[in-house]
Amino acid sequence: MQVASASHCPPSTRMEVLRGLRSALPIMLGFIPFGLVLGAQARMRGFALFEVPMMTGLNFGGGSEFAAVGLWTSPPHILLIVGVTFLVNSRHLLMGAALAPYLRAIPRNKMLFCLFFMCDETWALSLTDARKTGFSLPYYMSVSLCLYMSWVIGTAIGAVAGPIMGDVSRYGFDMAFPAVFFVLLRGMWKGMASALPWGVSLGVAVAAYMVLPKGWYVPLGAVSGGAVAWVQARS
Repeated sequence: MQVASASHCPPSTRMEVLRGLRSALPIMLGFIPFGLVLGAQARMRGFALFEVPMMTGLNFGGGSEFAAVGLWTSPPHILLIVGVTFLVNSRHLLMGAALAPYLRAIPRNKMLFCLFFMCDETWALSLTDARKTGFSLPYYMSVSLCLYMSWVIGTAIGAVAGPIMGDVSRYGFDMAFPAVFFVLLRGMWKGMASALPWGVSLGVAVAAYMVLPKGWYVPLGAVSGGAVAWVQARS
C-alpha cells in the first residue's frame, strides 16, 4: 500500500491559523492608527470611555462607526444614525453573497457566527484565498479574530489617548485605512478587463457623495458595480 505524499495532505488547523495571522498582520498594523482616530473622535463627541470599545465590538464596521460618530449629538438622533449605519453597512449584502458559495458546507449557526466578524478586509483576503485554494474556515476565523481584536483594542486606546492628544487626525493616522484598501485592491486585481465594475462603482459613489445625503454613496456604488459585474458575467 502506497503512503500518500505529504504534498497531498490537507494543511493542519494550526498551519491555517498561522497563515491567517501572517495575512492579517499588515492590516492589523493599519487598523491601529485608524482606530486611534475613531476612538479620539468618539470621545470628543461625548462618548464615555467604555462606550467606544462597546460600539466597535458590537458593530464591526469602521465606515458606519465613523458615520455614527459624525452624526452624534446630545441627545442623539437614533433613527437617523440607525438609517445611515444600515446604508453604510449594506455593502455587506453583496459581500456575503459573493462569499456564500464557499460557505455551503458550514452549518448555518456556525456560518452566522463567522459572518459577524466579516469586514471588508476579511472578506477580500478570504475570498481571494478561497478562489486560489478553496475556503478554509480556520484561515478565515484567524484573519477575522485578529482584525477584530486589533480594531477594538485600537479604538479603546484612541478613547484613552484622545483627550490627551487632541485631534489625532492631524498626525495623518486617518490615511492608514485608504492605504490598506489600495493594498487589498491590488491583491484582487485581474487586469483591465475586470476594472470596469470598479470604475463604475467609483464614479457612481463620487456622484452620490456630491449630491445625495450622507451614506447613500456606499450602497449606490456597491450596487452599480455589482450590476456591471453581473452583466459582464452574463455576456
